[in-house]
Amino acid sequence: MRWALQRVRSFAGSDRGAGTIWVLAFAAVIWVGGIAAVAVGGVRGARHRADAAADLAALAGAARLADGAGGACARAERIADESGARLARCRVRGDVVEVAVAVDLKVPMGIGTVRVLSRARAGPVGREGVI
Repeated sequence: MRWALQRVRSFAGSDRGAGTIWVLAFAAVIWVGGIAAVAVGGVRGARHRADAAADLAALAGAARLADGAGGACARAERIADESGARLARCRVRGDVVEVAVAVDLKVPMGIGTVRVLSRARAGPVGREGVI
C-alpha cells in the first residue's frame, strides 16, 4: 500500500508547473491575436484613406481640365498629397481623368510597410467608365 501511495504522489508531483505553461501559451495566443487585429484595422483605415484621396484627386483633376492635362494632373497630385497619399498615376482621356494613389502603412512590430493602392475616375456623367 505504501508503495502505491508513493507512486501516486510522484505522478502528481510531475504536473507541477504545467499551469504556467498553459497560461503562457494562452497569453501568447491573445497577444498574437491583438497584433493581428491592430494590423487589419490599420490596413482597413489606410484603404479608406486611399479611396478618399483617389476620389478627391480625380474630382479635382476633372475640375481643372480647362487647364489641360498637365494642369489637371498637377491639381490631382496636390490634392492627393494633402490627403496623405501619393499620386502613382494620372491619365487624361478626353474629358475623363483617371488617377491611382498609394498610401504607405507601417506594419506593427517593425515587420515593414504595406502599400495600399486605390484608383478613381472623374468626368462628365454618361462617359465610359464614369457613373
